[in-house]
Amino acid sequence: MTRRPARPTALRLLVCGVTAVLGIAACSPSQTTSESSSTTPTSVSAESGAAFQQVLDDLRSSGGFPGVIARVISPAGIWTGTAGTAVEGEDRPITASDHTRIGSLTKTMTATILLQLVQDGRVSLDDPISEYVPDAPNGNATVRQVADMTSGIPSYTLSDAFTQRFFADPGYDWPPTQLVDTARSLPPAFAPGAGWQYSNTNYVLLGLLIERVLRQPIRDAFDDRIFRPLGMNDSSWPGGSVEIPDPHVDGVTSQGQPAGKTVDSTNWNPSFAFTAGAVISTLDDLQRWGDALFTGRGVLNPSTQQLRRDSILTSPPPNTATAGYGIGIGNRDGWWGHDGDFPGFNSSLFHDYDSDTTIIILVNSDDDITVDGKQESPVSAILAGLISALP
Repeated sequence: MTRRPARPTALRLLVCGVTAVLGIAACSPSQTTSESSSTTPTSVSAESGAAFQQVLDDLRSSGGFPGVIARVISPAGIWTGTAGTAVEGEDRPITASDHTRIGSLTKTMTATILLQLVQDGRVSLDDPISEYVPDAPNGNATVRQVADMTSGIPSYTLSDAFTQRFFADPGYDWPPTQLVDTARSLPPAFAPGAGWQYSNTNYVLLGLLIERVLRQPIRDAFDDRIFRPLGMNDSSWPGGSVEIPDPHVDGVTSQGQPAGKTVDSTNWNPSFAFTAGAVISTLDDLQRWGDALFTGRGVLNPSTQQLRRDSILTSPPPNTATAGYGIGIGNRDGWWGHDGDFPGFNSSLFHDYDSDTTIIILVNSDDDITVDGKQESPVSAILAGLISALP
Protein backbone atom coordinates (compact mmCIF):
# COMPACT_ATOMS: atom_id res chain seq x y z
CA MET A 1 0.00 0.00 0.00
CA THR A 2 1.35 3.40 -0.90
CA ARG A 3 0.16 6.93 -0.64
CA ARG A 4 -1.22 8.27 -3.89
CA PRO A 5 1.55 10.45 -5.40
CA ALA A 6 -0.53 13.02 -7.23
CA ARG A 7 -4.01 14.48 -7.45
CA PRO A 8 -5.75 15.55 -10.66
CA THR A 9 -6.15 19.28 -11.11
CA ALA A 10 -9.96 19.05 -10.83
CA LEU A 11 -11.12 19.40 -7.24
CA ARG A 12 -12.30 16.14 -5.71
CA LEU A 13 -14.62 17.49 -3.06
CA LEU A 14 -16.75 15.24 -0.91
CA VAL A 15 -17.22 12.57 -3.56
CA CYS A 16 -15.55 9.79 -1.64
CA GLY A 17 -18.58 9.29 0.55
CA VAL A 18 -20.74 7.90 -2.19
CA THR A 19 -18.05 5.79 -3.83
CA ALA A 20 -17.51 4.04 -0.53
CA VAL A 21 -21.22 3.62 0.08
CA LEU A 22 -21.82 2.05 -3.31
CA GLY A 23 -18.64 -0.01 -3.37
CA ILE A 24 -17.03 1.82 -6.31
CA ALA A 25 -13.24 2.17 -6.29
CA ALA A 26 -12.50 5.72 -5.19
CA CYS A 27 -11.08 8.14 -7.66
CA SER A 28 4.03 7.58 15.37
CA PRO A 29 3.12 5.72 18.47
CA SER A 30 -0.31 4.13 18.72
CA GLN A 31 -2.78 4.54 21.54
CA THR A 32 -5.77 2.46 22.60
CA THR A 33 -8.44 3.61 25.05
CA SER A 34 -11.88 2.55 26.25
CA GLU A 35 -14.96 4.77 26.41
CA SER A 36 -17.95 4.35 28.71
CA SER A 37 -21.59 4.01 27.68
CA SER A 38 -24.82 3.61 29.61
CA THR A 39 -26.06 0.87 27.28
CA THR A 40 -22.87 -0.81 26.06
CA PRO A 41 -20.02 -2.58 27.90
CA THR A 42 -17.10 -0.22 28.40
CA SER A 43 -14.43 -2.17 26.55
CA VAL A 44 -14.01 -4.91 24.00
CA SER A 45 -11.89 -7.98 24.58
CA ALA A 46 -8.13 -7.61 24.49
CA GLU A 47 -8.03 -9.83 21.43
CA SER A 48 -10.52 -7.69 19.50
CA GLY A 49 -8.82 -4.48 20.57
CA ALA A 50 -5.46 -5.77 19.37
CA ALA A 51 -6.94 -6.78 16.01
CA PHE A 52 -8.56 -3.36 15.53
CA GLN A 53 -5.35 -1.59 16.51
CA GLN A 54 -3.35 -3.68 14.07
CA VAL A 55 -5.59 -2.44 11.24
CA LEU A 56 -4.86 1.19 12.13
CA ASP A 57 -1.13 0.65 12.60
CA ASP A 58 -0.67 -1.29 9.39
CA LEU A 59 -2.67 1.04 7.16
CA ARG A 60 -1.22 4.22 8.61
CA SER A 61 2.31 2.93 8.25
CA SER A 62 1.96 1.60 4.71
CA GLY A 63 -0.53 4.24 3.53
CA GLY A 64 1.60 7.17 4.63
CA PHE A 65 -1.16 9.43 6.01
CA PRO A 66 -0.27 11.38 9.18
CA GLY A 67 -2.81 10.05 11.65
CA VAL A 68 -6.07 8.21 12.24
CA ILE A 69 -8.53 7.83 15.08
CA ALA A 70 -11.30 5.24 15.00
CA ARG A 71 -14.06 3.97 17.26
CA VAL A 72 -16.01 0.71 17.14
CA ILE A 73 -19.28 0.66 19.13
CA SER A 74 -21.03 -2.67 19.49
CA PRO A 75 -22.85 -4.81 22.06
CA ALA A 76 -19.43 -6.27 22.89
CA GLY A 77 -18.13 -2.89 24.01
CA ILE A 78 -16.63 0.38 22.81
CA TRP A 79 -13.10 0.52 21.45
CA THR A 80 -11.18 3.67 20.54
CA GLY A 81 -7.80 3.51 18.87
CA THR A 82 -5.35 5.92 17.28
CA ALA A 83 -2.22 5.76 15.18
CA GLY A 84 0.09 8.51 14.03
CA THR A 85 0.06 12.21 14.73
CA ALA A 86 -2.28 15.19 14.65
CA VAL A 87 0.14 17.17 12.47
CA GLU A 88 2.34 15.70 9.76
CA GLY A 89 6.00 15.80 10.79
CA GLU A 90 5.27 16.58 14.44
CA ASP A 91 5.15 14.37 17.52
CA ARG A 92 1.76 15.22 19.06
CA PRO A 93 -0.37 12.06 18.93
CA ILE A 94 -3.82 12.37 17.39
CA THR A 95 -6.48 12.16 20.14
CA ALA A 96 -10.23 11.64 20.57
CA SER A 97 -10.67 15.31 21.53
CA ASP A 98 -9.21 16.70 18.30
CA HIS A 99 -11.56 18.76 16.11
CA THR A 100 -11.64 17.95 12.40
CA ARG A 101 -13.46 18.89 9.21
CA ILE A 102 -15.98 16.13 8.49
CA GLY A 103 -16.68 16.89 4.83
CA SER A 104 -19.66 15.11 3.36
CA LEU A 105 -20.88 13.75 6.67
CA THR A 106 -22.42 17.23 6.72
CA LYS A 107 -24.88 15.97 4.09
CA THR A 108 -26.39 13.57 6.61
CA MET A 109 -27.16 16.56 8.84
CA THR A 110 -28.50 18.72 6.01
CA ALA A 111 -30.76 15.86 4.94
CA THR A 112 -32.01 15.44 8.50
CA ILE A 113 -33.04 19.10 8.75
CA LEU A 114 -34.79 18.72 5.38
CA LEU A 115 -36.68 15.69 6.72
CA GLN A 116 -37.65 17.65 9.83
CA LEU A 117 -39.25 20.26 7.56
CA VAL A 118 -41.03 17.47 5.67
CA GLN A 119 -42.18 16.03 9.00
CA ASP A 120 -43.52 19.46 10.02
CA GLY A 121 -45.42 19.85 6.74
CA ARG A 122 -43.34 22.84 5.67
CA VAL A 123 -41.69 21.12 2.69
CA SER A 124 -42.90 18.42 0.30
CA LEU A 125 -40.40 16.05 -1.28
CA ASP A 126 -42.60 16.08 -4.40
CA ASP A 127 -42.36 19.85 -4.92
CA PRO A 128 -39.94 21.15 -7.57
CA ILE A 129 -36.78 22.60 -6.05
CA SER A 130 -37.53 25.86 -7.89
CA GLU A 131 -40.50 26.41 -5.55
CA TYR A 132 -37.99 27.00 -2.76
CA VAL A 133 -34.92 28.14 -4.72
CA PRO A 134 -36.32 29.91 -7.80
CA ASP A 135 -33.01 30.16 -9.67
CA ALA A 136 -32.04 26.49 -9.23
CA PRO A 137 -30.63 24.74 -12.31
CA ASN A 138 -32.82 21.88 -13.54
CA GLY A 139 -35.46 23.60 -11.45
CA ASN A 140 -38.21 21.11 -12.29
CA ALA A 141 -36.31 18.41 -10.36
CA THR A 142 -38.19 17.51 -7.20
CA VAL A 143 -36.78 18.06 -3.73
CA ARG A 144 -36.53 14.26 -3.38
CA GLN A 145 -34.52 14.02 -6.61
CA VAL A 146 -32.19 16.74 -5.35
CA ALA A 147 -31.74 14.88 -2.05
CA ASP A 148 -31.13 11.41 -3.56
CA MET A 149 -28.89 12.65 -6.40
CA THR A 150 -31.25 11.93 -9.32
CA SER A 151 -31.83 15.62 -10.14
CA GLY A 152 -29.35 15.80 -13.01
CA ILE A 153 -27.96 19.04 -11.52
CA PRO A 154 -24.20 19.03 -12.13
CA SER A 155 -21.73 19.50 -9.29
CA TYR A 156 -20.04 22.90 -9.29
CA THR A 157 -16.81 21.09 -8.40
CA LEU A 158 -16.70 19.80 -12.01
CA SER A 159 -16.20 23.34 -13.31
CA ASP A 160 -12.65 24.11 -14.46
CA ALA A 161 -13.21 27.78 -13.70
CA PHE A 162 -14.24 26.93 -10.15
CA THR A 163 -11.27 24.64 -9.46
CA GLN A 164 -8.80 27.11 -10.94
CA ARG A 165 -10.08 29.90 -8.73
CA PHE A 166 -10.29 27.63 -5.71
CA PHE A 167 -6.69 26.48 -5.88
CA ALA A 168 -5.47 29.97 -6.73
CA ASP A 169 -7.14 31.37 -3.59
CA PRO A 170 -8.19 28.64 -1.14
CA GLY A 171 -8.97 31.32 1.46
CA TYR A 172 -11.74 32.87 -0.63
CA ASP A 173 -15.15 33.11 1.07
CA TRP A 174 -17.62 31.57 -1.41
CA PRO A 175 -21.25 32.72 -1.23
CA PRO A 176 -23.49 29.67 -1.76
CA THR A 177 -25.33 31.45 -4.56
CA GLN A 178 -22.02 31.68 -6.43
CA LEU A 179 -21.62 27.93 -6.15
CA VAL A 180 -25.10 27.50 -7.66
CA ASP A 181 -24.26 29.99 -10.41
CA THR A 182 -21.18 27.91 -11.22
CA ALA A 183 -23.34 24.80 -11.57
CA ARG A 184 -25.76 26.69 -13.79
CA SER A 185 -22.92 27.35 -16.23
CA LEU A 186 -22.53 23.59 -16.76
CA PRO A 187 -24.86 21.46 -18.89
CA PRO A 188 -27.31 19.26 -16.95
CA ALA A 189 -26.09 15.71 -16.48
CA PHE A 190 -29.52 14.35 -17.50
CA ALA A 191 -33.20 15.14 -17.20
CA PRO A 192 -34.53 14.89 -13.63
CA GLY A 193 -35.06 11.26 -12.69
CA ALA A 194 -33.31 9.91 -15.79
CA GLY A 195 -30.03 9.00 -14.07
CA TRP A 196 -27.95 9.21 -10.92
CA GLN A 197 -24.92 11.40 -10.27
CA TYR A 198 -23.38 12.54 -7.01
CA SER A 199 -23.52 16.34 -6.96
CA ASN A 200 -22.49 18.74 -4.24
CA THR A 201 -24.73 21.37 -5.82
CA ASN A 202 -27.75 19.34 -4.72
CA TYR A 203 -26.88 19.81 -1.06
CA VAL A 204 -25.99 23.47 -1.47
CA LEU A 205 -29.50 23.94 -2.87
CA LEU A 206 -30.98 22.07 0.09
CA GLY A 207 -29.10 24.41 2.41
CA LEU A 208 -30.60 27.41 0.63
CA LEU A 209 -34.03 25.78 0.86
CA ILE A 210 -33.60 25.35 4.62
CA GLU A 211 -32.55 28.97 5.09
CA ARG A 212 -35.51 30.27 3.09
CA VAL A 213 -38.13 28.05 4.73
CA LEU A 214 -36.87 28.68 8.26
CA ARG A 215 -35.96 32.32 7.55
CA GLN A 216 -32.76 31.97 9.50
CA PRO A 217 -29.05 31.55 8.69
CA ILE A 218 -27.93 27.97 8.20
CA ARG A 219 -25.62 28.31 11.21
CA ASP A 220 -28.67 28.82 13.45
CA ALA A 221 -30.52 25.92 11.83
CA PHE A 222 -27.64 23.52 12.60
CA ASP A 223 -27.33 24.87 16.15
CA ASP A 224 -31.06 24.78 16.88
CA ARG A 225 -31.92 21.48 15.21
CA ILE A 226 -28.79 19.31 15.45
CA PHE A 227 -25.97 20.46 17.71
CA ARG A 228 -27.75 21.78 20.82
CA PRO A 229 -30.56 19.19 21.01
CA LEU A 230 -28.05 16.34 20.75
CA GLY A 231 -25.43 17.86 23.07
CA MET A 232 -22.90 18.12 20.24
CA ASN A 233 -21.06 20.91 22.03
CA ASP A 234 -17.83 20.50 20.08
CA SER A 235 -19.48 20.68 16.65
CA SER A 236 -19.83 23.92 14.75
CA TRP A 237 -20.82 25.63 11.54
CA PRO A 238 -17.71 27.59 10.43
CA GLY A 239 -19.28 29.78 7.77
CA GLY A 240 -16.48 31.70 6.08
CA SER A 241 -14.04 31.36 8.99
CA VAL A 242 -10.86 29.39 8.29
CA GLU A 243 -10.28 28.61 11.98
CA ILE A 244 -10.77 25.24 13.68
CA PRO A 245 -11.23 25.11 17.48
CA ASP A 246 -8.32 23.73 19.51
CA PRO A 247 -7.26 21.03 19.87
CA HIS A 248 -7.46 20.06 16.22
CA VAL A 249 -5.74 17.99 13.60
CA ASP A 250 -4.00 19.62 10.64
CA GLY A 251 -4.98 18.37 7.22
CA VAL A 252 -2.61 17.58 4.36
CA THR A 253 -3.57 17.14 0.71
CA SER A 254 -2.04 16.78 -2.74
CA GLN A 255 -5.08 18.34 -4.43
CA GLY A 256 -4.11 21.14 -6.77
CA GLN A 257 -0.40 20.59 -6.16
CA PRO A 258 2.44 19.53 -8.48
CA ALA A 259 2.97 15.78 -8.72
CA GLY A 260 4.52 14.40 -5.56
CA LYS A 261 3.84 17.55 -3.50
CA THR A 262 1.45 18.06 -0.62
CA VAL A 263 0.27 21.14 1.24
CA ASP A 264 -1.23 21.95 4.65
CA SER A 265 -4.91 22.63 3.89
CA THR A 266 -6.05 23.12 7.50
CA ASN A 267 -7.07 26.72 6.97
CA TRP A 268 -8.60 26.48 3.52
CA ASN A 269 -11.93 28.26 3.59
CA PRO A 270 -14.78 25.76 4.13
CA SER A 271 -17.38 28.06 2.54
CA PHE A 272 -16.76 26.32 -0.78
CA ALA A 273 -18.52 23.27 0.71
CA PHE A 274 -21.48 25.02 2.44
CA THR A 275 -24.17 22.48 3.42
CA ALA A 276 -22.50 19.82 1.28
CA GLY A 277 -19.55 19.55 3.64
CA ALA A 278 -18.48 22.44 5.92
CA VAL A 279 -19.19 21.15 9.46
CA ILE A 280 -16.45 20.78 12.10
CA SER A 281 -16.84 18.02 14.71
CA THR A 282 -15.08 15.52 16.98
CA LEU A 283 -15.13 11.77 17.50
CA ASP A 284 -17.37 11.97 20.58
CA ASP A 285 -19.85 14.27 18.85
CA LEU A 286 -19.96 11.98 15.83
CA GLN A 287 -20.85 9.12 18.16
CA ARG A 288 -23.78 11.23 19.39
CA TRP A 289 -24.68 12.07 15.81
CA GLY A 290 -24.49 8.43 14.73
CA ASP A 291 -26.98 7.44 17.42
CA ALA A 292 -29.43 10.08 16.13
CA LEU A 293 -28.79 9.39 12.45
CA PHE A 294 -29.26 5.64 12.64
CA THR A 295 -32.21 5.60 15.08
CA GLY A 296 -33.90 8.99 14.61
CA ARG A 297 -33.65 9.62 18.37
CA GLY A 298 -33.78 13.33 19.12
CA VAL A 299 -34.20 14.41 15.51
CA LEU A 300 -37.01 12.54 13.69
CA ASN A 301 -40.18 10.68 14.60
CA PRO A 302 -40.31 6.95 13.74
CA SER A 303 -42.29 7.36 10.51
CA THR A 304 -39.93 10.00 9.14
CA GLN A 305 -36.91 7.94 10.16
CA GLN A 306 -38.45 5.04 8.24
CA LEU A 307 -38.92 7.36 5.26
CA ARG A 308 -35.17 7.94 5.36
CA ARG A 309 -34.51 4.19 5.48
CA ASP A 310 -36.95 3.59 2.63
CA SER A 311 -35.36 6.28 0.44
CA ILE A 312 -32.40 4.08 -0.56
CA LEU A 313 -32.35 3.61 -4.34
CA THR A 314 -31.76 0.30 -6.08
CA SER A 315 -31.59 1.96 -9.52
CA PRO A 316 -30.48 3.64 -11.74
CA PRO A 317 -26.83 2.48 -11.81
CA PRO A 318 -24.51 2.60 -9.99
CA ASN A 319 -27.20 1.87 -7.38
CA THR A 320 -27.97 -1.85 -7.04
CA ALA A 321 -30.19 -4.10 -4.96
CA THR A 322 -27.46 -4.31 -2.31
CA ALA A 323 -25.74 -0.92 -2.58
CA GLY A 324 -27.67 2.31 -2.96
CA TYR A 325 -27.99 5.95 -1.99
CA GLY A 326 -31.01 7.74 -0.58
CA ILE A 327 -31.78 11.01 1.20
CA GLY A 328 -28.34 11.90 2.50
CA ILE A 329 -27.42 8.34 3.45
CA GLY A 330 -26.25 5.19 1.71
CA ASN A 331 -26.44 1.46 2.28
CA ARG A 332 -23.62 -0.81 1.16
CA ASP A 333 -24.25 -4.47 1.81
CA GLY A 334 -25.98 -3.73 5.11
CA TRP A 335 -23.63 -0.99 6.29
CA TRP A 336 -25.52 2.32 6.42
CA GLY A 337 -23.89 5.74 6.50
CA HIS A 338 -21.62 8.14 4.65
CA ASP A 339 -18.02 9.14 4.13
CA GLY A 340 -16.66 12.66 4.03
CA ASP A 341 -13.90 13.99 1.79
CA PHE A 342 -12.56 17.53 2.28
CA PRO A 343 -9.07 18.61 1.12
CA GLY A 344 -6.80 17.32 3.87
CA PHE A 345 -9.51 15.49 5.82
CA ASN A 346 -11.29 12.13 5.46
CA SER A 347 -14.13 10.84 7.65
CA SER A 348 -16.50 7.90 7.84
CA LEU A 349 -19.58 6.99 9.89
CA PHE A 350 -21.30 3.64 9.24
CA HIS A 351 -23.71 1.35 11.09
CA ASP A 352 -24.76 -2.27 10.69
CA TYR A 353 -28.27 -2.81 12.05
CA ASP A 354 -28.00 -6.59 12.24
CA SER A 355 -25.04 -6.52 14.63
CA ASP A 356 -25.86 -3.09 16.11
CA THR A 357 -22.33 -1.96 15.33
CA THR A 358 -21.18 1.57 14.49
CA ILE A 359 -17.72 2.45 13.14
CA ILE A 360 -16.35 6.00 13.08
CA ILE A 361 -13.06 6.87 11.37
CA LEU A 362 -11.23 10.21 11.08
CA VAL A 363 -8.01 10.75 9.08
CA ASN A 364 -6.07 13.99 8.57
CA SER A 365 -5.39 13.40 4.88
CA ASP A 366 -7.65 12.83 1.89
CA ASP A 367 -4.96 11.40 -0.37
CA ASP A 368 -5.80 7.96 -1.71
CA ILE A 369 -3.72 4.94 -0.86
CA THR A 370 -3.17 1.83 -2.96
CA VAL A 371 -4.62 -1.38 -1.55
CA ASP A 372 -4.18 -4.59 -3.54
CA GLY A 373 -3.52 -2.55 -6.65
CA LYS A 374 -6.61 -0.34 -6.27
CA GLN A 375 -6.92 3.29 -5.25
CA GLU A 376 -8.96 3.81 -2.08
CA SER A 377 -9.53 6.62 0.35
CA PRO A 378 -7.89 6.02 3.74
CA VAL A 379 -11.24 5.64 5.53
CA SER A 380 -12.53 3.12 2.98
CA ALA A 381 -9.50 0.90 3.52
CA ILE A 382 -9.69 1.27 7.30
CA LEU A 383 -13.42 0.57 7.38
CA ALA A 384 -12.93 -2.64 5.40
CA GLY A 385 -10.15 -3.69 7.73
CA LEU A 386 -12.12 -3.01 10.90
CA ILE A 387 -15.17 -4.85 9.55
CA SER A 388 -12.95 -7.84 8.77
CA ALA A 389 -11.57 -7.72 12.32
CA LEU A 390 -15.00 -7.74 13.99
CA PRO A 391 -15.47 -10.83 16.19
